Formats: sequence, structure tokens, C-alpha cells
Amino acid sequence: MQTIARKRYLNTLKVLKDKNLIKVATGVRRCGKSTLMSQFQDLLRKENDKVSILAINMDMPEFRFLAEKSWKEIYDYIIKHLKKNVSNYVFIDEVQNVPEFEKLLEGLYVHPNIDLYVTGSNAFLLSSELATLLTGRAYEINVLPFSFAEFLEFTDKRTIPERAFAEYVQIGGFPEAVRLSADGNHFANEYLQMVFKNIYDNDISKRYTIYAEQSYMEVVNFLIDSIGSSVSAGNIAKVLTANKKKIDNKTVSRYIGSLAEAYLFYKVDRYDIRGKQHLATQEKYYLVDLGFRNALIGKELASDAGHILENIIYLELKRRNNQVWIGKTNNLEVDFVVRNNEGFTQYIQVSQSLQNAKTLERELAPFNSISDHHEKIIITMDYETGSYNGIKKINALDWLTMDK
Repeated sequence: MQTIARKRYLNTLKVLKDKNLIKVATGVRRCGKSTLMSQFQDLLRKENDKVSILAINMDMPEFRFLAEKSWKEIYDYIIKHLKKNVSNYVFIDEVQNVPEFEKLLEGLYVHPNIDLYVTGSNAFLLSSELATLLTGRAYEINVLPFSFAEFLEFTDKRTIPERAFAEYVQIGGFPEAVRLSADGNHFANEYLQMVFKNIYDNDISKRYTIYAEQSYMEVVNFLIDSIGSSVSAGNIAKVLTANKKKIDNKTVSRYIGSLAEAYLFYKVDRYDIRGKQHLATQEKYYLVDLGFRNALIGKELASDAGHILENIIYLELKRRNNQVWIGKTNNLEVDFVVRNNEGFTQYIQVSQSLQNAKTLERELAPFNSISDHHEKIIITMDYETGSYNGIKKINALDWLTMDK
């Protein structure tokens, strides 16, 4: 399997090059942030073979001596290695591991000859604690594991998309998991279990007090099992307590927050379409990569296929830089209310199949209760496409692989 260019993210970096912003690539560990930055460095060298690049990755042997240094010592090291009177492109991997990293970023940002790029695996990097420092100074590029289109390119399985999609649902899009799956899915599963443990040890337990690891995993498993369903901390606590795993609402809420900060889950709020207001209850959580679903709770491929497809569609909407909410219209739900960068709104329903008349009626009902003229589409695994009174029906694999 080859290495593939993460074109969407690279294009964003090219646009932001030399802009007076800290370019911050965030995302779950092992999703490809470091590789993305290496690819961008290669592009810079192609443009100018004399370009000044300083890339620091403290996991690499040559930079391990910096791991125990203070932010000021790392700052001094970087300044010492800059070239004078030219733009220096400075890259720092996993910057949140640097003590008082915010002071390091601030010092480098104000230096006139530095164009700064950093990666981070915890949302603490852009949390409220850093809001004063980074507001107006940082541009976040949230990196996700491979999309389905990237999975097809990476595995060279574009001629058999249906079979490849079944593999994608099971393996997910972590580059190394996909690579290992060529020798058997159990290798991918063991790798993903290791990735989760690494995230738990480095991005969660070091920052949060976890009173009982078993209870924490119960919350993880509950959220994985509930993708595409509305959840609340109170409901999760009630279900777990009924199963003799006593836990309170506040603890569940903290655990969910830590999972979102580590980019394992993405929270999607609700939006009242008729009232045009955001709602604060009954949000949904989508898993960053479906490979975790199989690796951590061993769910069958066919189990809950509709919600799995919904999770994949949500992640793709996010990759395409859309704002996304869950829609409410009267007592009905629209899977996604989507607003793109140009401000256009679109309503999307996701359904595994519309072959059953009752399913079709159920999926159309929310759309029929919306009086505005924004585009409405249903994404399904059915081969047949078409429209229902202006509501487009699109095949999921076609939609996932369209160049948009």
C-alpha cells in the first residue's frame, strides 16, 4: 500500500502559507497529522529547494533531549537554529507535551521571520484556557482518519467500492490499521486497541481524575453503541446504575467531555428549524472512526447499519468544512442541518434503504414539514437514485466519493 497525499488538508495549508496565523492541526492520535505536516514540508521544498524548515518531533531520537526542557529552552533552541533574513517554517509535533506550551507559541508567533505550524492531540490546545492567547491568531485544521475516498485510493480498491465499503466500516480509516488489515483484521483490531490505550494514558488519564477505569470504559462502550441516537449524561448514568454499575450524572458528563477533548467523539447539537434556534438538550455523539467500534466492543458488521452510515456521513460533512446540527421540526427529526462556507443550508436524511414503503414515508415526513426552499437530500445505500417532489435521493458511495 502506498502513502497518499491528504489533498484536502494540504490545500488548506497551501492557502494559509505565510499568513500571520498559527496553523494548528488537531485530531485524534495516529490519524495522520505528522504525515500531513511532512507532506507539506515536501511541497515547500519542491517550491524552493533552499527553503528554511525546522521540524521538531520530540518522539524522534534526535529531538528527545528537548522533551524534558522548559518552554524557554525550546524557544531558545528554535531561535538559535533560524536562518536570518528569510522566512523560517517551524513545525512542532504534539506541542501540548511542552510545559507551558502557550508561552512557547506566543513567543514564536510574534517573531517576524517565523511561519508557525503545530499539531496537537487534545482539544485543551484550543480550550478556553488559551482563548485569550489564540483568538484571532490560530487557524485550526481538524484532521480525521481516512475518508472512504482516501481509503479507496490507499488500498487501490476503487474497482470494487461495495466490498471496500464493507471493509471500511469494519477497519475504519486509521492509516496504520488499514495497512495492517492486509495481513488480517485481527492485526488492525489489536492496533486500534493499542491506539485507544495510548489516547487514554496520554490524553485522558493524565488530565482527568478517573475514579474507576471500568466505569469509564462502560461510558465509552455506551457511546459507541449509541452513535446516531440522542443521549444525555443522566440517561447514561441511569442505565449503567440499573446494570449495577453505579455512577452519577456529573461523573458521566466529565467522562464524555474528556472523550470529546481527545477527539474520540464529536458532539452535535440540536437545532430547531422552525424556531431557528439552537437547543441545549439531547445532543448526539459520533465516533471519530468506526474501526474502534469493532476493536473495542466487537459489534457485528450488519448491526445497526443505518446509524453506522449516519456516522460516516457526519464525518464526511465535517471533512468538507461544513457546520452540522441535528434538526428538529415539530416532533420530527432531520438527521443533519448543514451549512457550508458560503452560507448555503442543506437538509440531509440518512437511511440504509428506502425499499420499504413505511421507511420511505418516515424519512420524507420531516422534509415535508419544512416550508423553506433549502436543498433536501436523502443518502442511502440503495442503487436507485431519483427524487420525491424535489427531494433528491443519492447513493451513499457516489456521495462519499464525489469530488466536493
